[in-house]
Amino acid sequence: MTFPQLLQQRVTTALAALGHTLPEGFTAAVDQAADARFGDYQTNAAMVLAKALKTNPRALATELAAAIDVTGLSTPPTVAGPGFINFAITPEALAARLEVLLADEKLGIVPTTRPRTIVIDFSAPNVAKQMHVGHIRSTIIGDCLARIARFVGHTVITDNHIGDWGTQFGMVLYGWKRDLNEAALLSDPIRELLRLYKAVNAGSKAQEEEMKAGDRPDTPVRDACRAELVKLQAGDPENRAIWQRCVDVSLAGLAIVYNKLDITFDHYLGESFYNDRLPSLVAELEASGLARESDGALCIFTDDSPDAVPFIIRKRDGGYGYATTDLATVEHRLRVWQATDVWYIVGAPQALHFNQLFDATRRWGLEGNLQHIAFGSILGPDGTMMKTRSGESVGLMEVLEEAEERALAVVQEKNPDLTEDEKAEIARAVGIGAVKYLELSQHRLTDYKFSWDKMLAFQGNTAPYLQYSYVRTRSIFRKLEGSTPELVGPYQLTEDAERWLALTLSRFAEVVPAVLEDFRPNLLATYLFTVAQAFHSFFEACPVLRAEGQVRATRLALCEATSRTLKTGLGLMGIRTTERM
Repeated sequence: MTFPQLLQQRVTTALAALGHTLPEGFTAAVDQAADARFGDYQTNAAMVLAKALKTNPRALATELAAAIDVTGLSTPPTVAGPGFINFAITPEALAARLEVLLADEKLGIVPTTRPRTIVIDFSAPNVAKQMHVGHIRSTIIGDCLARIARFVGHTVITDNHIGDWGTQFGMVLYGWKRDLNEAALLSDPIRELLRLYKAVNAGSKAQEEEMKAGDRPDTPVRDACRAELVKLQAGDPENRAIWQRCVDVSLAGLAIVYNKLDITFDHYLGESFYNDRLPSLVAELEASGLARESDGALCIFTDDSPDAVPFIIRKRDGGYGYATTDLATVEHRLRVWQATDVWYIVGAPQALHFNQLFDATRRWGLEGNLQHIAFGSILGPDGTMMKTRSGESVGLMEVLEEAEERALAVVQEKNPDLTEDEKAEIARAVGIGAVKYLELSQHRLTDYKFSWDKMLAFQGNTAPYLQYSYVRTRSIFRKLEGSTPELVGPYQLTEDAERWLALTLSRFAEVVPAVLEDFRPNLLATYLFTVAQAFHSFFEACPVLRAEGQVRATRLALCEATSRTLKTGLGLMGIRTTERM
């Protein structure tokens, strides 16, 4: 149990002993103290109860503090302000917890007592298009949440719901048949497919301008593209074969990006997987009365108000869109995979779509905890949307490659004696880690500026700083000249810096589960930064290798626990550590 859980037990026991009648659902919450000068943890239980009991909160707090048995856990609790009760964990309790952390590969995290089966939908690029900087947030946040959910004991299914079926394929098919460069397709398939798409799209727009001027072409490009799409949807063998090759080469290209990011998926069930289910699904919804016709389309409405936005499950032309596919997808996840939860890591602008989807799913009779985990935008240095000079979205692979190149330059400057392979490995860990950490250290709902200088800095709240902190912990053990230290307790925490580091390390099991409460990876990032700061303060104030006896053993234990916490925590963010930098 964590210190807050232990203290909560003690507070609850004291309240029972005092004989107060507690309100239904009351919990004596214990949280990290807002001001470390007054203690390590605090509870406002007396203030909450005082209102219900119609008594003075400070008087109740004084009575409660005197009744709490904190033997072996905290110094005598103190009362502050209007009725806060503060606790300071004893050095002995922290030393005992340090032993527990070193004996547990999960650093004090107990598997959840209520395991869920969670499907996490993230990344979701379009086939035949390049992944760009706009995919960073969904991809990296989704992977981090998947790692943490698995770590605390949930069953996680990651599904990359790729866009492999839709209007863009009409253009790709049209361009493929008229202008495909086979050599370019083999050397860089995504770039060639994107070129075809852009060329056809530009030609279509040019013809539309001609049509406005009264010079209508005999066969407009857009009509021809639509005809190719209809043939594909009807199962035309030639178009189906071209489509399948587009999907195959696109997935191969995506694999390169995901491999660089160290991200894997359990499934790649794209829109096409559900195509055969759509007609019967729509018929079922119409027959049940959930969907009704509106202006020629079949729609689901969240309410009967005149301004209600329709959730269109069949278009006027008989086609299907995202709404229909997403209903088929959530049905598969809840019925076939037996998911208890489905998390969609998708940008904030799609909030309306997911509100409608979740409402329709519930009214359809499907049960599950559906969550839209929204996020803001990545901005350029000027505070506008991050684009290339030509106005296009910056390619994700370009960002990752530049991150590695910049990191390599730093590694070569700081440690030129390393082998080229070592430099490349470190540059990858630092560069890719910097991109991920810049993302995960932000509150997911805020927009943030993409800054190379900030993300690759070795000072401040950055991945390189945390990775360097890990390296520093390992360097201590390398200096032992091959001997393996015996990290045997009981440990003795005599210095303030030792105590603060031990307390900070003990909070790992408090922070990691809290990330999932509101889907906030930045809580973990902030915590790891605090760990690194506490370690550096300890390292400067408390000599390790020059110490002797149990003082030395204690300090080595603190270094080892810091090392494991940083490595494990960064690993949950998908960030590698290296032994040297």
